[in-house]
Amino acid sequence: MSVLNIHERIINTSMAETGKLIDGLASVDDRLWPRDRWPAMKLDRPLGVGAIGGHGPIRYTVESYKPGLWIQFRFTEPKGFLGSHRFEVERVENEKTKLRHTIEMRVKGMARLIWPLAIRPLHDALMEDALDNAEISIGGQPAKREWTLWVKFLRRTMSRSRSKRKR
Repeated sequence: MSVLNIHERIINTSMAETGKLIDGLASVDDRLWPRDRWPAMKLDRPLGVGAIGGHGPIRYTVESYKPGLWIQFRFTEPKGFLGSHRFEVERVENEKTKLRHTIEMRVKGMARLIWPLAIRPLHDALMEDALDNAEISIGGQPAKREWTLWVKFLRRTMSRSRSKRKR
């Protein structure tokens, strides 16, 4: 099964300022990733080609990176995720840019069930939270949105599961 999942937002600032959001991923100054509500993006070294890491159960390697413009990660887990995800910046006007996150992959085996039932709804909520962070970081006020009941249920279930494993 092929997956193409795109989230994008117009950000009222320059390419350079929006690009800094991508360049700060997984750093102490990360203003894009919503680590206050989701598992933090962590890498084994500073952002760059070859860095290995992930967030929660999702693992990946930095496959390509052009500072200020885009970064692409190649999935290594979960099993059956065959493809990549990327953040990119596109100029719309002088002081308007589009920040986009794209997943392009094929899913095989159990991932054919896990993606639509659990990972996709969680991913969609996480990406909207990240794009909200992008707007907030430049002084904007994103539209108020709430997670769906399904996302709340999945998060509660996963949280309980993690707590049991820790004990």
